[in-house]
Amino acid sequence: MQINPQEEVLLDAFRRLPPDAAAELSALAQRLAALAPDTRIDWSDSWSDADLQEFTAASLRRFEAEEEEVSGETR
Repeated sequence: MQINPQEEVLLDAFRRLPPDAAAELSALAQRLAALAPDTRIDWSDSWSDADLQEFTAASLRRFEAEEEEVSGETR
């Protein structure tokens, strides 16, 4: 079976887990797969540069808003 780069990343991460965590993750993956047995992962939904820029900007705005709230509470 040939695997794609995204699947290889998942396998590498899985292989580094302690045995108990790997067993738990495997059981979770099997339960999730049972929810939609005929569904395949569509890896084409990766983020574009514009998506990443938008997410980064929104994250920064949220962080700054939270910092303002904290600053306002400590005054």
